Amino acid sequence: MHVSVVICSHTSDRYESLIAAIESVVSQTYDDRSVVVVVDGNPQLKSQLDGAVGTNDDVFVHLQEENKGLLASRNTGASIADGDIVAFLDDDAVAHADWLAELVACYTDMPTEQQTTHRIPADWEYPLAVGGRMCPRWVAGKPEWLPAEFYWLIGVTHRGFPEGPGEVRNTPGSNLSFRRPVFEALGGFNTQIGGRSGDKQLQGGETELCVRLRNEFHTGVYYTPDARVDHRIFAYRTRPWWLIKRAFWQGYSKRGMAVLGPDDRSGTAEEGAFLKQLCTRFVPSRLRTLASSPSVDAFAQLCMLCLLTIAVGSGYAYGVFAWRSS
Repeated sequence: MHVSVVICSHTSDRYESLIAAIESVVSQTYDDRSVVVVVDGNPQLKSQLDGAVGTNDDVFVHLQEENKGLLASRNTGASIADGDIVAFLDDDAVAHADWLAELVACYTDMPTEQQTTHRIPADWEYPLAVGGRMCPRWVAGKPEWLPAEFYWLIGVTHRGFPEGPGEVRNTPGSNLSFRRPVFEALGGFNTQIGGRSGDKQLQGGETELCVRLRNEFHTGVYYTPDARVDHRIFAYRTRPWWLIKRAFWQGYSKRGMAVLGPDDRSGTAEEGAFLKQLCTRFVPSRLRTLASSPSVDAFAQLCMLCLLTIAVGSGYAYGVFAWRSS
């Protein structure tokens, strides 16, 4: 089973991180793989990469002449890919050595009792999509005030996400894969979400795609926590104001996903479950911890948890107004 890994980049500022991402795929323990790098509107970066990886037959670098955004670039990479599986990795991520082996094991070794009888075409096998765990790689140090419940804001698997393997709505876009015929049948990512042509504040292209996967075939993404990818957390991503603004626009995007889905709940059911966990489990647990073992970090995390929850809710409320008016 051949796996094509698509990595997209548009800026030379992340050149060293991009090279590390490519090398992490080339050095995988799983040998039947290739890398498709899509350079989004940056000829200089394309030249740099040609000089660095141009002699590696496992790496193909494609220049997208016009800067079209991440989702369009992912679609371009998937159209070039020739693998049975198309996997996506970001240019600021580093895959663990057995990442692809763990993903492929889910596609090839799924126990019979975990097979599904949902609306999957007879010539396809379950699972249709597989994703894994995102782990933080703190570039500027770990902020002790950031609650793990909101790690999803920085592209990391958060507290409250399932701990064991099983079907979920989606995993982060930097650790997500599809059987190629499935990705093609779905029409790829919706480029009207963010990017150059769509609503630039709307985020979550992988969420919308995986909602379509579930609606079309009544099955989700199979999650395996053993398929791990490290996400570089740069300094700007640990600034409180940046996180609050991101939380606001994530809330706005959640409303957008609800509107884009076939019904108002299809894209936000997991968010509702997460909010319930926050209110009934995580906040009470943090309050008990703070009462029994008070500390500055515990208090700061609780405060930030509340601020980020309010920011997400405010963004969602704004989205209700904006999407109703659009």
